[in-house]
Amino acid sequence: MQINDKISVLDENIIGVIVQITDDIVTILCDDGFEMDFESSQIVVMDNLLSKNAFAKVSSREVLQAKQETVKKKSLRIKPKERVKPAMEVDLHIHQLVPTERGMSAHDKLNIQVDTAKRQLEFAISKKIQRLVFIHGVGEGVLRAELEYLFRRYDNVIYEDADFQKYGRGATMLFISQNPK
Repeated sequence: MQINDKISVLDENIIGVIVQITDDIVTILCDDGFEMDFESSQIVVMDNLLSKNAFAKVSSREVLQAKQETVKKKSLRIKPKERVKPAMEVDLHIHQLVPTERGMSAHDKLNIQVDTAKRQLEFAISKKIQRLVFIHGVGEGVLRAELEYLFRRYDNVIYEDADFQKYGRGATMLFISQNPK
């Protein structure tokens, strides 16, 4: 073992060149530019390994590079359905929004639900989320009417009934255009 020998460290994925030998401590310059100290018993000189190896004239890195160049990378075609991210769901049922409904009037509950819907819609627009589902339930339709009034204030929002099989009649799907005209 001498200075400028290419070495590998046992039990580590470290390869480098010896820059200094002091007693039993060997200082190496790693491939990533750091100097590290190891005991001489932890180091194997790579030149000795390569001379015993049948592939001594070709380094393992060269073999890997050649193999990567020959492998053609296929571009994976993403189907249009897979390209669309899942919709963000917002449950507007009052028991999901507040810890207790005790002492709240119907007007207070409606205001909390509409404020939550507006806040979540603004969040979705700011984060460029394209689809949003508001789960409002069936009820008497007051919340649904208020939500539709809210959605009409936005030029970049289109809304329709959400998937009946998944949500029933109590949900509205929004499509948010990220480039409003």
